[in-house]
Amino acid sequence: MTLKGKTALITGGGTGIGAAIARRFVKEGAKICIVGRRREKLEQVAGGLPEGSVLVFTGDVSRYEEIKAMVAATVKFGGGLDILVNNAATDSLARITELDPDEWRKVIDVNLTAPFLFMKESIPHMIKAGSGSVINIASLGGLRCIPACPAYSTTKAGLIMLTQQAALDYGQYKIRFNAVCPGATRTDMLEKMVVPLSEKLGTDKAGGYAHFTKDVPLRRTCSPDEIAGLCNYLASDESSFMTGSVLLMDGGAAIVDVSGAAVSDAGL
Repeated sequence: MTLKGKTALITGGGTGIGAAIARRFVKEGAKICIVGRRREKLEQVAGGLPEGSVLVFTGDVSRYEEIKAMVAATVKFGGGLDILVNNAATDSLARITELDPDEWRKVIDVNLTAPFLFMKESIPHMIKAGSGSVINIASLGGLRCIPACPAYSTTKAGLIMLTQQAALDYGQYKIRFNAVCPGATRTDMLEKMVVPLSEKLGTDKAGGYAHFTKDVPLRRTCSPDEIAGLCNYLASDESSFMTGSVLLMDGGAAIVDVSGAAVSDAGL
């Protein structure tokens, strides 16, 4: 087991990518704390894992005092903090002129400020331990534009730079920081885009997904379990010389000039 003896904190651990990472990390021997706002989702994930391997913490990642409590609880539960996965995210489908300033701030608070604060609170524990791995779940949208997603894309681009800045500043303490950039992944967030796309195309949801990925070289969406596999590698000592890396898992979408084309075609 590649993570035996390690403790991880995973934000947004109740659904999608976060839940997949939680399951994979425990399988590989880690103790984990999963945090999020919906306790029932967190408990569903924890219920499928061995007793004593998971701590559930319900809270709001946009609140600094709650972030402090989440990190402290993780350290108490696992006896330290070796791995941080900043996965929690939100979005807002609106162009700049239509985007409410409060929605803009909400996306920034969750997608960018929260990872900064989790890192701020976690890094001292990793320095004390003499090593650590921070994995920030960014997005293909942090490297290429997505129609009507200025807040989301901007925060993910900022998260990539924050990852690299931290890698520069804390490499001397043997703490590694890497960014994972998924493309279209089967999550609730993606479904919020696919459902209206399907309606505009006059097709079912399967047809919406097919249209959404028609220009992706691998012609499909990504599974959260595939993202979890990459994160497990980054969390483990097998990636001990990797830091500051920006890793795409997008089915090849970034190599073709079709960013957001499927959505644009449907007039979204």
